[in-house]
Amino acid sequence: MASAKARGKMPEVIDLTKRQSAFQPHSGARKLVIKNLRSPVSHEARIQEYYARTERELDAALDAIFAGQSPAIPLERLYRGVEDMCRNGSADKVYRMLKDKVDRHLRGVVLPRIQNAAKVSNLEVLRRTLAEWKTWNSQTILIRSTFSYLDRTYLLLKSLPSINDLAITRLSRMAFPAQATESGPAIGAASISAICELIDMDRRGDQRMDAELLKDSIMMLYVLGVYTKQFEPVYLQHSEAYFKEFGETCSPMGLKEYIEACERLLEREDYRCIAYNLDSTTERQSMTLAHNILIDQYADKLLHGGSLSKLLSDRDIKSLKGLYDLLRLSGIQKKLKTPWTDYIRETGAAIVSDKERGDEMVIRLLDLRRALDLTVRDAFNKDEDFLWGMREAFGKFMNDRKIAECWPSGTSKIGEMTAKHIDMLLRGGIRALPKELLSDVKDRAAAEKAGHASTADEDAELDRQLDQALELFRFIEGKDAFEAFYKKDLARRLLMGRSASQDAERNMLTKLRGECGSNFTHNLEQMFKDQELAKDEMEAYKEWCQGSPDRTGKVDLQVMILSAAAWPTYPDVRLNLPDEVATRIEQFDRHYKSKHTGRVLTWKHSLAHCSIKATFPKGAKELLVSAFQAAVLLLFNDVPADGFLSYEQISAATGLQGGDLDRTLQSLACGKARVLTKHPKGRDVDPKDTFTFNKAFTDPKYRVKINQIQLKETKEENKATHEKIAQDRRFETQAAIVRIMKSRKTMGHAELVAEVINLTKKRGSVEPAAIKKEIESLIEKDYLEREENSYTYLA
Repeated sequence: MASAKARGKMPEVIDLTKRQSAFQPHSGARKLVIKNLRSPVSHEARIQEYYARTERELDAALDAIFAGQSPAIPLERLYRGVEDMCRNGSADKVYRMLKDKVDRHLRGVVLPRIQNAAKVSNLEVLRRTLAEWKTWNSQTILIRSTFSYLDRTYLLLKSLPSINDLAITRLSRMAFPAQATESGPAIGAASISAICELIDMDRRGDQRMDAELLKDSIMMLYVLGVYTKQFEPVYLQHSEAYFKEFGETCSPMGLKEYIEACERLLEREDYRCIAYNLDSTTERQSMTLAHNILIDQYADKLLHGGSLSKLLSDRDIKSLKGLYDLLRLSGIQKKLKTPWTDYIRETGAAIVSDKERGDEMVIRLLDLRRALDLTVRDAFNKDEDFLWGMREAFGKFMNDRKIAECWPSGTSKIGEMTAKHIDMLLRGGIRALPKELLSDVKDRAAAEKAGHASTADEDAELDRQLDQALELFRFIEGKDAFEAFYKKDLARRLLMGRSASQDAERNMLTKLRGECGSNFTHNLEQMFKDQELAKDEMEAYKEWCQGSPDRTGKVDLQVMILSAAAWPTYPDVRLNLPDEVATRIEQFDRHYKSKHTGRVLTWKHSLAHCSIKATFPKGAKELLVSAFQAAVLLLFNDVPADGFLSYEQISAATGLQGGDLDRTLQSLACGKARVLTKHPKGRDVDPKDTFTFNKAFTDPKYRVKINQIQLKETKEENKATHEKIAQDRRFETQAAIVRIMKSRKTMGHAELVAEVINLTKKRGSVEPAAIKKEIESLIEKDYLEREENSYTYLA
């Protein structure tokens, strides 16, 4: 229903059917009565009484709000009262009344409550302060609504703090005063100390920790504007003390345990700052403190070479990553490079100088390199500095002359073993590699991303393993040893048909040409050319044989013509060939010489191999044997069923003697496939032994391959190869001296030695003493002449 005031403003409804006035123009005169007016009352007094009553109502309303009750006067009337007083020019009076009421309530009611809680504990002070703050927030909302007109007009025009800011400021000054008062600082400090206690409980895992209290308290500090000035410095002081205590407690731990403890602490600190809404500046300063105390002050522990070596030896990628990340937080991760390279040099030197496990040298070096690569990739964030440090360390220990001196060969043992490792790979020995050397999922993904074939493919994996071996090859300064053994092994693979893949052989040759140039691979490429020429030669020979029935025979002869300059030298071993074989060889010799005049063929029977058919009581077999083994087996065709052949008889019939005959008989009578029986039984062959045909021989396969023991390198052959390398190195050194002196004519001794070392380092490191010896040799041969401390070239 509309109010009286509202009704007064509404238009009246007039009924036109009724008379609207007592005046009757045609009915005669009427009597008019005029009454006296009421006694006059002052209008100004009524207005002043209204404002005074409004002031009293506002005062009572504030008392009710502070007491947690609802005002007796409706809020709308209170709002109108504030508006009327402000319009009347009493806004300043209302504002001062509000401030005084707020101050009196905070000082007289709120403060004593908090002071009473201080008698219990700091946590109780914090709880009471937080409770009062929450109550004050709800009261402030009601006050702000009631005095909204004052807030939006007078305070805004006068640039005075809003009612909300006033309430916050007054409470902040009371609970957290900036200056010392009789009881104020103790209360504020107690609240902040209680917050730090809660954080300390959280750090130490105390069950009394109240997460909700802590989170709300931090929010209160933000709102009251005391977070930065009063709380943050105290929090950082407590954090610094805690970090120091933590560091002292954990310092006796091992490196791995210390890294894990620091990681957990930093993770918890970061989570706490996020979970409880600590300021990002506080978080940054706190983490900086932790880094300075736990990392910088304990850098010697984190960078300790022995502890790092243990982590690297254990291949603890997780701990290494944690260590790198910790050091990176303080920007000192580069200091890790020194103990990193020291570990590589020490470990690598121990592998190279280990004579008992020399055959495993390259596998162990590759395993070390693989572990280090994974460390750089997965732990050190692919840091290029550590990658280059690893390469420098490998180059140093692999070419360290003191380490090389532990091997009696005098040449690069690593070069020899690397060549043998590649030989094993190219013979299809990739399955013999440890699993740690093979590609993992990340390697395959990287290969596919780079556009290469996935290393899950066996050919691609073989190619990757060859690249890994070439990585070692690149570090070797003395590449002449590698060349000699690689050439020897390549010849053996090509002659015996032992290569797993011709494509892999040519791919490896391409890689070597890219690394060392065409001069390095010239002879190796000539081997492949000789193979192609040999195939053409055999095709021409077979066509020639088919031209006449007299030229064909029971023996299918396959000959490979090799150029002596490109291939390794092989000893000439006397072998009495069976008549049919000898006849076919003489026939081929005549055919070849008729086509190529002036050429001489030297038959290397030690490299020959053949396939022969053998009939045993338990079935026929096809035996894949060497020429030596075949010559011995064919002798038993003329032996009676119960007969035997003595060691001397076999030697006289075949022409084989000494070690060649011993190894051949041992492979036939003492190996896995024993087609002969030795009397008496045993693993070693003696000149007094006799041999018979093994009638009980059987094998599930039709084609039986008998191991060719003569393929294995003997100590004598190895020594001869190293001696040849040393001799070739001498000739190369002399050639380098002559080449330098021919262009310079005159040089000092030190300058000449330096030039020779620089010129020959790609082939092999030469000692200054060895260079001086070769200079003396050239002086004796009249290539050079000594004049005081310099040399002159003699044309």
